[in-house]
Amino acid sequence: MIENQIERLIEVPGIARKRVKLIQTAWENQKAIKGVMLFLQGTASRPPTPSRSLSSTARMPFATVTENPYQLATDIYGIGFVTADAIARNLGIAPDSEFRYRTGVLHALSTAAEEGHCFLPQVELVEQVVKLLTVANHQPDAERILHLTTQMALEEQILMQGGFGDQQGVFICYKPVFFHTEQALADRLKQLLGRKVTVDLPRVRAWIERFTQKTGLELSPQQRQAVEMAAQERVLILTGGPGVGKTFTTRTIVALWKAMGKAIALASPTGRAAQRLSEITGQPAKTLHRLLEFDPKTLGFKRDAQNPLPAEAIVVDEASMLDLFLANSLVKAVAPNAQLLLVGDSDQLPSVGPGNVLQDLMTSEQVPVVQLTQVFRQAQASKIVSHSHAINQGTLPQLEPVSNVPQSDCLWLGAQEPEHGVQAIQDVVGELIPKLGFIPAQDVQVLCPMTRGVVGTRNLNAVLQQLLNPPGPHKAEIRRGGMTLRVGDRVIQQVNDYNREVFNGDLGTVAAIDLEEQEVTVAFASSSGNEVSRLVTYDSADLNEINLAWSVTIHKSQGSEYPVVILPIYLQHYIMLSRNLLYTGLTRAKKLAVIVGPRRAIALAVNQVKEHQRYTYLARRLSRATPEL
Repeated sequence: MIENQIERLIEVPGIARKRVKLIQTAWENQKAIKGVMLFLQGTASRPPTPSRSLSSTARMPFATVTENPYQLATDIYGIGFVTADAIARNLGIAPDSEFRYRTGVLHALSTAAEEGHCFLPQVELVEQVVKLLTVANHQPDAERILHLTTQMALEEQILMQGGFGDQQGVFICYKPVFFHTEQALADRLKQLLGRKVTVDLPRVRAWIERFTQKTGLELSPQQRQAVEMAAQERVLILTGGPGVGKTFTTRTIVALWKAMGKAIALASPTGRAAQRLSEITGQPAKTLHRLLEFDPKTLGFKRDAQNPLPAEAIVVDEASMLDLFLANSLVKAVAPNAQLLLVGDSDQLPSVGPGNVLQDLMTSEQVPVVQLTQVFRQAQASKIVSHSHAINQGTLPQLEPVSNVPQSDCLWLGAQEPEHGVQAIQDVVGELIPKLGFIPAQDVQVLCPMTRGVVGTRNLNAVLQQLLNPPGPHKAEIRRGGMTLRVGDRVIQQVNDYNREVFNGDLGTVAAIDLEEQEVTVAFASSSGNEVSRLVTYDSADLNEINLAWSVTIHKSQGSEYPVVILPIYLQHYIMLSRNLLYTGLTRAKKLAVIVGPRRAIALAVNQVKEHQRYTYLARRLSRATPEL
């Protein structure tokens, strides 16, 4: 009927003429995809959910798909190597196929990037590919894969570089875009650092004296050094933990630059952090994507080396969140005569994306750094601050047990088993938090090391949704992919959506659900950093982009602060537990933190020094001549 007499759909109650036109348009757009989906259903055990990302599949020559289904994994978002491999096996393609081996190499490098690496040593890459390609009737030949990586390097499908570490004979393997981006970032930073800043230092010092007298606030020697260096350095890193005065120092630097007559730009990777930066400086702040003027049509930034930012002084807060690509886009857009201040806590978790930019810049010893270490008297009263510093130094703090009359802002509830932890979290959120004057649905954020498990985000989201936003007779809800969304639910964006200008990690609230149009409207913090919410609408096909966010991972919480943070720490999270993970989670709390879990799990996290080292070469590129390919 839809194919041949679509106008008759108006006879169906609830379908108006407008809806018929929408259905007709969607039907035409999906016709090509229908054939692909039928093909995938016939060749894969679990075909991907139909979505806009599959529209490019429909344009792929069908012969290409059947001859080399691994092209699907390379070209189509949403179809990974595992799905393509299942299709290939069902089509009878041999497990030692050249297509399979080449895609395996690229997939291993992509997986490494998801774990934060910019490259893999060739030996480790071969090990990963062997593991990936091993099936019941086939054991891949490591020598063949080693030879293949060299061949792919000659064809520039991957890039190889020698001399990793101190071993000249060790080769490292990049996807080309990672190599060129890392090299471009290092080159551009060297250019900026090579341009001296002319400044009247006595005049700056006189201004600092007047400023401190006017505000009645003294700068510590470290803070004074940071302000003076900000006046005379082209690029400067300001780092330090909680309570050491990064906020006041940043505000002072911005005030100095303003007094010097400089055009100033303030930015942060997330909307919430940009809003906070605006509040502390009294100046407008934007997300980096908004500052750099992202263009969804080109999937690139309008601001670059040819069209740099008009600002003469740029502050980027939460710089630990900068991954390789965003850092490169930022530095490219800094005008040659401009100054750049990167503010962040280098002891936090590194970026979600590939690279470890802030730490690499500090390690290179080429970028000036001021590390604030003095904890101020006001901050010393906060156990969140003092315990965070203790954890960062490898000491298990003495945590105050939860009670109805807490004496500090950092509490511990030693529910021994994960199941007990779930109930304990419900008790804290539903009973203790309101008694302490907080509003649970607005003020509380549960942060977990992992998504899986009884005390992972998936299970806790279902539990907390029932507690904080239960169903009601007049509350609209929609279900997709095992997830129920209701008006009032807190949600998180899971991927970068450049058309909607919402990005991985952005938090919002479901503002409306239109059941007839199958649309969900979410209110996100404005990307310009102000308090006004921005409404973003999703249709049902795109709801996989968002998820419930009553509980999120600690990684996804970077750049945000919450009045109350609850941290479940259990041994079932063993693989993820680390000192900087616990430190990052705890420092997200502004007024109250509650750690839930056995003491031995917390001690394990404190003693695990760091998540395993990321493979990056940025620090070496900055500190030495450009390596040869």
